[in-house]
Amino acid sequence: MPIPYELSLGWRYTRAGRASGRNGFISFISAVSMLGIALGVAALIIVLSVMNGFQKEVRDRMLGVISHIEVYGAGGGAIADLPAALAQLRRHPEVVGAAPFVASQALLGRGEEMKGALIRGIDPALEGQVSDVAAQQQAVLQQLKPGQFGIVLGAELGRSMGVRAGDGVALIVPGGQVTPAGVVPRLKQMTVVGFFDSGHFEYDATLALIHQDDALRLFRLEGPSGVRVKLRDLHQAREVAGELMVSLPQELLVRDWTRQNRTWFAAVQVEKRMMFIILTLIVAVAAFNLVSTLVMTVTDKRADIAILRTLGASARSIMGIFMVQGAMVGLVGTGGGLLLGLLVASNIDVIVPALERLLGASFLPRDIYLISRMPSDPQAADIVPVALISLVLAFLATLYPSWRASRVKPAQALRYE
Repeated sequence: MPIPYELSLGWRYTRAGRASGRNGFISFISAVSMLGIALGVAALIIVLSVMNGFQKEVRDRMLGVISHIEVYGAGGGAIADLPAALAQLRRHPEVVGAAPFVASQALLGRGEEMKGALIRGIDPALEGQVSDVAAQQQAVLQQLKPGQFGIVLGAELGRSMGVRAGDGVALIVPGGQVTPAGVVPRLKQMTVVGFFDSGHFEYDATLALIHQDDALRLFRLEGPSGVRVKLRDLHQAREVAGELMVSLPQELLVRDWTRQNRTWFAAVQVEKRMMFIILTLIVAVAAFNLVSTLVMTVTDKRADIAILRTLGASARSIMGIFMVQGAMVGLVGTGGGLLLGLLVASNIDVIVPALERLLGASFLPRDIYLISRMPSDPQAADIVPVALISLVLAFLATLYPSWRASRVKPAQALRYE
């Protein structure tokens, strides 16, 4: 089957050009347009992949410490019938684990060093069912014995206080004790039995774990303040939370992880959308460089257009030739950008450390960005729209120059040739 001459001529104009002279210059401009589109597409894919990876990495590390779903007693008090609540939670087909906990704010002191901390009272035997960090560091948590007042600190919290396993720290709990001398703070000497490292700086720097029985005694509570729940699929948390709200007693409050960290996830989504818009403008600028390229090509090929019209080519065919040329530039540029973007995004964990060693700098300090390595997660939901937008913009950029080419008058074009 013969190739339509519009396609063959369009492809010829795209790649043709002598080493010097006007044709060579126009061909060089076409190459620059391809490169601009390729770099814009690659930048979009790389940035969106890194943002996806960052969100996934922080979310996974966050959910290694916090719960998929948390169930609380009304008014923040203890759950009235804890065994019944645990049994009902575990009957749900999406629930893989449930464990009670006690949570409160407190101060940790050693010498003159004082740190605010979130104290979580846990049952070491059940905590591994709801926490990835606990499952990985079960041996450390088994050191928590009721009545011995041991404490497990986050790695960053322990480092900032300068303590090691076996050292003592003072735990100062809310609510003072009334004595004849006035109200004095209630404190308890705790023994550091180990450390945990979740990989999430915020929790490693603020969280401390103690045995649930010790927490009840220290905070003077009648029972656990809530139940932590782990699901088979974390993305079903909102739906499962809604179902549990219906099935559990009305005095219990249910909250899933998407609501606990709503502000952070919303900020990431807004930032991702804004970066998509900004980088799409780069692709648009590169795509519309095709307008000037094709206008120059039309001016250079006026004699060729006139000869084709004289031989019987229609205005529609002439328009098709230059639309093919612009589409080829957009297609090659988009394809090259996809390959480059996916190549860099898939090897970002190798490229970024190499650049950090070369420049002697850290791009992601843990105390600022929560994680210390550059993650990447290319997703088809981002890549396909990027490719389509690039191709559409390139196609739109061909319309005016192609229309202008179709309006060339043969007699006028050949008058001075």
